[in-house]
Order: sequence, then structure tokens, then C-alpha cells
Amino acid sequence: MFAAAAIALLVALGLTVARAWLGPTVFDRVLGANTVGTLAVCLMAVYGFLTERPEFLDVAIVYALLNVLSTLAILKFFRFGSLGDPEDEEDAPRPEARP
Repeated sequence: MFAAAAIALLVALGLTVARAWLGPTVFDRVLGANTVGTLAVCLMAVYGFLTERPEFLDVAIVYALLNVLSTLAILKFFRFGSLGDPEDEEDAPRPEARP
């Protein structure tokens, strides 16, 4: 049964990669990359159960957290053009001098 789930996940992974490659916008491609990461987490969990090694679930959880954080960072970069770097000193508002 886990082998059938692994095959289904691999088919879904192939379809997702095709969608990510042909996505009309950057956001479609990022969504496709996020889905690939999610399917990779599912594959790691299924592989861990197939080989009776539950420590793969720990690795999958860490990878899922990194996947979410990297997706948010990429989306922020494409929306705002930076990841929150400080502005140039010329453009930054200056505090008023006290007498």
C-alpha cells in the first residue's frame, strides 16, 4: 500500500514540475516549487515507513519548515524587491536634532 502511495506521489511530482516549468507568472512557479517541496516531504515520510525507519519523519518535518520559510522569503523578495535590507542612508528619515 505504501508503494502505491509512493508511485502516486511521484506521478503528482511529475505533474507539478511540469506546471512549475510552464507557469505563466513568477507566482505560479513559486507555488509549483512549494508543491514540489510538500510532495518531497510526503515522499520522505512514505519512504521512512517503507523502510521501517521513523527518523525520516524528523527529517521531513525539518524540511517542511525550511520549505515554508523559503517560500515566504522568495515571495517577499518578488513583491518588495528586497528581504528587508536597511535603506540607503540618504533616503532614510533622519531624527530631528535636539538643541
